[in-house]
Amino acid sequence: MSEYDVIVIGGGPAGSTVGNLVAAGGRRVLVLERSRFPRFQIGESLMPETYWIFERLGVLDKLRNSHFVKKYSVQFVTPGGRESQPFYFDEANPHPCSQTWQVLRSEFDDMLLGAAAERGAEVWQEANVTDVLLEKSDTDDLPRATGVTVRRRHADSSTSVHELRARVVVDATGMGAILSRKLGIRKPDPNLRKAAYYAHYKGTRRDPGKNAGATLVLATAQGDGWFWYIPLPNDIASIGVVGDIERLVTANKGNTPEQILEAEIANCRGLDDRMPGATRVSPVHVCSDFSYRATRCAGDGWVLTGDAFGFLDPMYSSGVFLALKSGEMAADAILEALDRNDTSAAALGQWGDELSGGMQSIRKLVYAFYTRGFSFGQFVRGNPHLKKNLTDLLIGNVFYDSVDDLFDVMGKTIPLPEKMPLEQPVGAI
Repeated sequence: MSEYDVIVIGGGPAGSTVGNLVAAGGRRVLVLERSRFPRFQIGESLMPETYWIFERLGVLDKLRNSHFVKKYSVQFVTPGGRESQPFYFDEANPHPCSQTWQVLRSEFDDMLLGAAAERGAEVWQEANVTDVLLEKSDTDDLPRATGVTVRRRHADSSTSVHELRARVVVDATGMGAILSRKLGIRKPDPNLRKAAYYAHYKGTRRDPGKNAGATLVLATAQGDGWFWYIPLPNDIASIGVVGDIERLVTANKGNTPEQILEAEIANCRGLDDRMPGATRVSPVHVCSDFSYRATRCAGDGWVLTGDAFGFLDPMYSSGVFLALKSGEMAADAILEALDRNDTSAAALGQWGDELSGGMQSIRKLVYAFYTRGFSFGQFVRGNPHLKKNLTDLLIGNVFYDSVDDLFDVMGKTIPLPEKMPLEQPVGAI
């Protein structure tokens, strides 16, 4: 049996951020990653506000020296194939942070996990956590976490089982969400029941100059779904379609994922002149019913970060940003809690309301996109004074009070979702 200050389950962006910052704070931290990096992962487009977290993690120079495609903007394309004017991030803030990257997650995640190890975090790869150790809490209605059971695979292919103890256990297991599922606190967003089919393609046409690295959000011909188009290194593009589960999955029973994605590409006018001559160079991946959030971000001795806490529709590429941001917020709260010898739910979850508020702003923008007849271009033309607020949302600058001002106007013409407040632990003050 071994004891740590913090055990992090999952070595993706959220987990590596917690591991990096907690280790830098002088605490003994173990990051347990089920896979062997590098490995394929979706979520390749970064939001500009990740810049400040990368600065804290010490990886900015690595990103600047990488071959990742530079991203300066996002652009929307109508069902008929008409492209909006690009939303250039540097128009809102002419700072180096306004340029970000389109990344290969296999390399990007490996970089972040390596940086955590460089900061002093202990990292085990091919270490599968089979259980989180829980005991009854004296102060909360949910149990206290005390450690994990992990099966570790070694270089000689042998395996060993370990029971590890920690003062804080962090669930950064992504959509697997081991702890929130175990505790029954993971709730889907009933109005965003979507599915996605996606793959990598080589030889697509991309725009010249500054627009070469733009993320494109393209509506299908009938406006009943949308595509992402993300330019990656080595002439590769990540292309995926998102739509209602009933339309993409249920109505396509008997068709292969390859057939479904090919038919959807043919049904997107904005891709007509980008795909001729392109070749698919990866398997077609499928993901469904991926919008959800836990009702709590922390309990006694445990914390949820990244996709293990919640995931929004990938419309605005917010996944990696929210993973990094939640990891940063959680790490700061954990270090403070350890210093005070108080690993209660209230102490560990003090950042939850702030993160949930930012997620809610992006969630409102997702609902707006899915509202029939709504157009961001028309909205900006009718409300030019709110363009900065909209651009702030697109770059991830969502943690200030007036960022939501545009929803006062937007909400007069389209329905927007109600707030999803976090449940408070029983012992919270």
